[in-house]
Amino acid sequence: MSAPSGPFGIYIHVPFCATRCGYCDFNTYTPSELGGANPDGWLAAVRVELELAAAQVGPRLVDTVFVGGGTPTMLGGDGLAAVLDAVREHFTLAPGAEVTTEANPESSTPALFARLRAAGYTRISLGMQSAAPHVLAVLDRVHSAGRAPAAALEARAEGFEHVNLDLIYGTPGETDDDLRRSIDVALSAGVDHVSAYALIVEDGTALARRVRRGELPAPDNDVLADRYELLDNRLSAGGLQWYEVSNWSAPGGECRHNLGYWDGGQWWGAGPGAHGFVDSTRWWNIKHPKAYAQALDERRLPVADSENLDEAARHTEDVMLRMRLRSGLPVAVLSPDERGRAEVAIGDGLVTRDADRLVLTDPGRLLADAVVRTLLD
Repeated sequence: MSAPSGPFGIYIHVPFCATRCGYCDFNTYTPSELGGANPDGWLAAVRVELELAAAQVGPRLVDTVFVGGGTPTMLGGDGLAAVLDAVREHFTLAPGAEVTTEANPESSTPALFARLRAAGYTRISLGMQSAAPHVLAVLDRVHSAGRAPAAALEARAEGFEHVNLDLIYGTPGETDDDLRRSIDVALSAGVDHVSAYALIVEDGTALARRVRRGELPAPDNDVLADRYELLDNRLSAGGLQWYEVSNWSAPGGECRHNLGYWDGGQWWGAGPGAHGFVDSTRWWNIKHPKAYAQALDERRLPVADSENLDEAARHTEDVMLRMRLRSGLPVAVLSPDERGRAEVAIGDGLVTRDADRLVLTDPGRLLADAVVRTLLD
């Protein structure tokens, strides 16, 4: 694996959660599931992985760092400061680097945000999901309806210019008014970024079991489309414009780390189950924290498996990801046949041409996956 070119990011996965949300299928573990693994052992292993990563990719400026989970704020301010120190120990942060951590409202305080700001974090991403208590209950969220916007205000008061709130729409029992209220509450917190995702019932989750037993209805696709339009209209009116199908921001508030994923960037993924992509190689780490740490105790990269993306696979991903961006897909990357199919999508009103790029229209955003299939078919 040679040194990559272009912007480079580091993602660090914190696998710990106090409780498991019913809709979540991320690689996370509650205390009873850890089998002896703990945050101190996890951090020691991450330090070793970052050391081995630096040796693998060579001298490299890091443009973005993203600490995700799980619940990174379970580490506390000092723990998250130590995570960033571990990155700095083995890599050099570029001037103006974006440094983000996800945060759960219930484990966030003004003192935590002050510590994170002093440590060098520049961006906070809070899981709000909804302002409706009954929606949070269906999702098994443990924070109160008002805690997430209050935490966003606290983060801003402690000097964070960039604060994101995550929303989920289409939860069984949610109404249009519930979603309107959630959007208004998020905007009233003064955040410069909102991510909003349609609820997906993932196999193996508690939510999937409830849907299968008939306790809850499955999300309705027509309702999800209506809710997306409601979101887009209300967020746009509030000063946040879409820059990726599921993400809205004020000017300059875009998440640079995630843009790296969508725009063909490269990154090292550290931590249990983390994915990385350097040159043409994608890999994913061992999932369980104990087995992950054991591999690093032996000073070997904790890779569970990897794949080498050939030119065709890279092209497919390029079209799939960049088509989701407001900046659009450069026409030049398409083959002649694909350009012909793009004209069909333009004629159908799903895509528009903006200079030398193809950009999804408002109806096209609702059918983004279908547009990509059309282009690549």
